[in-house]
This record gives sequence, C-alpha cells and structure tokens, in this order.
Amino acid sequence: MMALLRFIQWPWALPIVILLPIVTAWLVRWGLRARAQRLQRLGTPSMIARLAPSIRTDHPWTKVARAALATLLLGIALVGPRWGVEQTVVKQQGVDVVLALDASTSMLATDERPNRLLAMKQEINRLRDLSPGDRFALLAFAGRSYILTPLTVDNSALDLFLQNLDPTIVGQGGSSLASALRQATNLLALNKSQGDKAIVLMSDGEGFDNADEVLAEARRARAMGLRVITVGFGTRAGSTIPIVENRVTTQKRDENGNIVVTHYQPDLLKAIADEAKGDFIDAGAPDRAGRIRLALNNLHANPRSVVSGENLGVQYQWFVLAALVLLAFDTFAQTRRRRRRAVGAAATTATMLLVMISCRRPPERDKPAIALYNTGTTLLLRDSLAQAIPPLTKASDSKDAEVRHHARFNLGLDYLVQGRRAKDSADAPLDSALYRYKQVLEVAVADSDARWNYELALRQRKGGGGGGGGGGGGGGGGKSQTPSPSPAQSPNQAPAPRPVPGMTPQQAEAVLNAAEDKETDVQGKRQKKNVPTPPRGKDW
Repeated sequence: MMALLRFIQWPWALPIVILLPIVTAWLVRWGLRARAQRLQRLGTPSMIARLAPSIRTDHPWTKVARAALATLLLGIALVGPRWGVEQTVVKQQGVDVVLALDASTSMLATDERPNRLLAMKQEINRLRDLSPGDRFALLAFAGRSYILTPLTVDNSALDLFLQNLDPTIVGQGGSSLASALRQATNLLALNKSQGDKAIVLMSDGEGFDNADEVLAEARRARAMGLRVITVGFGTRAGSTIPIVENRVTTQKRDENGNIVVTHYQPDLLKAIADEAKGDFIDAGAPDRAGRIRLALNNLHANPRSVVSGENLGVQYQWFVLAALVLLAFDTFAQTRRRRRRAVGAAATTATMLLVMISCRRPPERDKPAIALYNTGTTLLLRDSLAQAIPPLTKASDSKDAEVRHHARFNLGLDYLVQGRRAKDSADAPLDSALYRYKQVLEVAVADSDARWNYELALRQRKGGGGGGGGGGGGGGGGKSQTPSPSPAQSPNQAPAPRPVPGMTPQQAEAVLNAAEDKETDVQGKRQKKNVPTPPRGKDW
C-alpha cells in the first residue's frame, strides 16, 4: 500500500476522493426529490408530461450516478495522480574540470585521517557540493593514468567511480604525474565548449618519473589555455603504508624487505603550478576544497542546461477532462426544447478544453543539436571516428530528448568501434562506450540495439571477444558489419541509427539484468592480462 502512495502527490487528500462523491450524490438526490414534490403539487405525472414535455423523466439515479462519477474524477484530480517521467531543467553556468587523482599505494598512508585517499575523496565531494554547475571528469593515475569518466554532471556516475577508487583500479605501481597531466590535457582538448577549463591534480607529490617531462606537460597545458591547480595530501613526517592481504594487515616493504615510509613532497607539485601559471594548495592549508573553488571562480563560466532531477509527472488534467466531458453530456440531457442554451454551455466547456490542451504545446526541436548530430553521424559513416566524437558529444547534451538519445547511441558506437580496433589501451574507449549505452538504457530500457551493444562492449572489455556487430572493422577473423546511421533529410527530423547485430535478445537481457549489480566490481577490478608488468624498484 505504501508503495502506491508514490503515485499520489497529496496523500492527505485521499479521504476527499471518497467523501466528495457521497456528498454530491446525497445533495443531487435530495434536490431531485424536492423537485418531484413541487411537480406533484401542480398535477399528475401524465398532466405534467402534456403541459411541459421538455421536462425529462429519466430515472433519478441516472443523474445521481453521473454527478457522483464527475465529482469522483475531480477528487482524483485533486490528490494529484502521477505517472511517467518529468525532468526539471535548470539553467546554470560552470566550467569543465578534470580531477586527476593519485591512486598509488602511497595514498593509503595514514598520516591524514583516516588515510590520504579517503581524505582526498572527502575534499572532492565538498568541491562538488560547492560547484553545482560545473562538469567533472575523473582520471586516476599511479604508474600510468586511466580515465574513469568523461566530463559529466551525472552525480550518480561520479559517486560510483569515486567509491571504487583505490590502487587496484590502475594496476601499475608508482606515481607518474606526467602521464596524468598529458591525458587530462588531451581529454579537455577534445571538448569544444566556450567556457574555460581546468585540471585539478591531487597527489602526495611523491612522483618517480622525470621532473623535466612533468614540467613539459605543465607548459603544454598552459599553452592550451588550461588552468592547472595542484593540491597536496600527507605530511612531511610521512607514514608507513598498511597493506591488507587475506584479512591480515602488514606494512608495505620495498624489494629489499625494508618497511617503506612515504613522505609528502610538495616541491614538484609547486613547480607544476608555477610552470603552468596556476595555483598550488598545500596539504596543510585549511579548507582545500574552498580554495579550489576560489581558484575556479576566476575562470570564465560556460552557460548550460542541467537536468536537476527526474520525478513522476503530475497527470491530473486527464481526470479533469473526463469530468468536464461527463458534465457536458449531462448538460445536453437536461431538456429537449432548450437545446440552443445547452449547445452554448457545451461550447463553453469545449473552449475550456481547447485552452487547456493548447497550453501543452509540443516541445520545439533543437535544430543546432540536430545539425551537430547529422555532422557526427556522417563522420561516423565515413569511419572518421575521432572527428565524430566532438559533435556527437555536444549533441548528447541537447534538450531535445530524441536527438540526445540517438547521439548517445552513436557516441557509444564510436567508442565501441575504437575499443575493438585498439590493440593496446582499449579499456578507456570501451568504458566510455559502456557509460554512453548505460545513459541510453536508463531512459529507454527496451532499446534492444543498445542492450546488444552494451553486452558486446562488456564482453570485449573482459577480454571475451565475441561475435556480432557493434563496430566497423576491428581485428580478428571475419569482418563485422559496419553500422550505417543515415543523416537527417530535414532539419526537423533526427533519425535513429540502424541496429547493429550482436548477441541474441535473451543473452543481452540476462547480461543487462546482472550488469547493474556487477558495475561496481567491473569498474573496481582490472583484468590481469591488460595490466602492464609493474616496474622493479619503487612501486608505491
């Protein structure tokens, strides 16, 4: 019973649904009885029928039932019945930020409570609370860097990847600040938005790569107009690194068997900020998230529409419409000779209905987004995969639901083809493909083409391969079918991409049902065969 209350906006008004028809039926019955008593004083029923033939002699319970049913429908409309999906779109301004997060083993040190990694997550969550209009991308790095999410305002996706962020998500030990800066710069370079962009590098500063290479990447970021903010974690006194294996906690040791003590080293982080003309926030500074927000406030924000939430839509108008139709029918049934007045009353009711219906104007099509979608789809047809990503990415944020749906599908298809063709580092495009298809399936669960491609990307990422389409070309044996989504023939119509064959619907259904439960494990664990061999020496 409680589960059904979510479909009602005002549960406290439910007694009205029962009381209103009862009271109305009693009043109508009482009025009809009083009218019949007045007519009896004038003469017999046969005499009244001859003198006033326009007076209807219907059974009194017919009118009572019509009136009670009309008030019942109005009572249901009053409590606010809800179904379907209603989105709230908010106009906001924000910047695009890539959070480059140190996920090396040294971040498990406990010189910050509870440890450096958890302290970093807490600062990220505070920064997101202070930046509701900004888009964030997550990038984890240790011995190499790895994109967790593209730029997004989807808080659920960011929460999912932050929850799973730990040293096992990267796999290769060490701390390579250069690769993190390089990949963050490349990620922002693909985004063509008009607003400013920033890289927030969070680390303990204990990097083992070449300092000149790191500073060269900082200069490259500055040359591309990116704001670089470095944030420190840890203490100079340092701490040992606890390692949990088989529920037994030990201390991290180096290759010689000595216990490792990791120290906060701010020099390289400060040098990066100085070289990029950015900002450095020391580990001992209070309110690090607030200081990052102050640095981002100096950037030029880009206006965007953000979907702040989805809820069940209020659908009271359908019950009001049914009640008005019933009352209009009752108006026609009152008399026989005064039809003209009845027609006028019905015309007034019809005018009210037309005014109410006209208020629900169909949404306007997003023509710029349609043009971007057509451009990206054409490039995808020509196998220009990298060039197709920017226009499809912009189209995927459109307010036009149809264009947004098809753009996300084609964007996932683009990443899926790249992932199947890539010989090395195929995880990043495959993860992007899974993310895009998940966006499609959250809105259209019954989209069988998206289910098939999601399952194919999931199997490909696990190293299982598998037949079926989902990409153009790719390595291996037989050549898979190349998708051919047709460009729109008119500016007012966005076409659906052609289906890509994959697994059977039964297999896709089974995998998709289990995908949500396994998503945390899929993102938190790496396949061992895709993880490079850790270098000898310092791997923390």
